[in-house]
Amino acid sequence: MSTSPLLKRIAAMLAALHLLLVAQVPLAQAAMIGTPEVIAEQQQQVDRQQLLTMLDDEEVQNKLESMGVERAQVEKRINSLTPSELAQFNQQLDQAPAGAGVVGIIVLFLVIFIITDMLCATNIFNFVNCINR
Repeated sequence: MSTSPLLKRIAAMLAALHLLLVAQVPLAQAAMIGTPEVIAEQQQQVDRQQLLTMLDDEEVQNKLESMGVERAQVEKRINSLTPSELAQFNQQLDQAPAGAGVVGIIVLFLVIFIITDMLCATNIFNFVNCINR
């Protein structure tokens, strides 16, 4: 049984294409995820949700409106906080006296706005200079 030269060429080309495709497929790499990493990620989600829940307070909403800041802006900034910033703000809230509720929240949001202005993410306060410029 003889094979034609055309079939040999096609078989050789298919073999070469197969080798090229196999060479380009990246190898999957698996790694164990430790418990501390999972807990830290969950804590970040809880911390972020706590800050967003504070926006539901009527006094907070009224104070933000009086300052000319929209709730959507605050939510966007809270969602863009880095994990370390988020942990720092929630630590400050935990250390605040119990009666400082609304005032503490407003001060916290002002600090968030100032930091995002310094990082050039926003431009709310004219007196805050961007550190990247």
